[in-house]
Amino acid sequence: MIAALSALALLQTSPATLDGLSWMSGYWLSCDGGREVSETWSDPRGGVMAGVTVTIGRSGRGSVEFTRVATVGEGLAFLAQPGGIPATAFPLVEVTANRAVFENPDHDFPQRVIYSRHGDTLTGRIEGTVDGQAQSMTWTYRAAPLNSRCPT
Repeated sequence: MIAALSALALLQTSPATLDGLSWMSGYWLSCDGGREVSETWSDPRGGVMAGVTVTIGRSGRGSVEFTRVATVGEGLAFLAQPGGIPATAFPLVEVTANRAVFENPDHDFPQRVIYSRHGDTLTGRIEGTVDGQAQSMTWTYRAAPLNSRCPT
């Protein structure tokens, strides 16, 4: 119990670094639900991790979301830019060796962006409320060679 509390205190007081999020780096592919979603994260370099998500829907049409993790103010933040709109910042509020939680309670939806990794699986999740109702979406990706596609 004391060890767990000490680890929690260390987690809360140690400043997070981009290198601590390097486990997100790579090419990740999801072929669930009749859609192809690839998410690519650069390794940490020059003070930023760059991400891009390409989604190909059942219709065969694609969409792109640009993301990044970078220092904003005094800490790290996830910056999402879906459809080319101005970026929304979600400050990092929790980080472990394989999980990161970014939160912006003032954003309409989502208010939380969560990434976790277990082996060759990366999970992305968004959470929040819409009209007072809890909502969430989860994507489960597998590590894949760069530019791999889902089987047709």
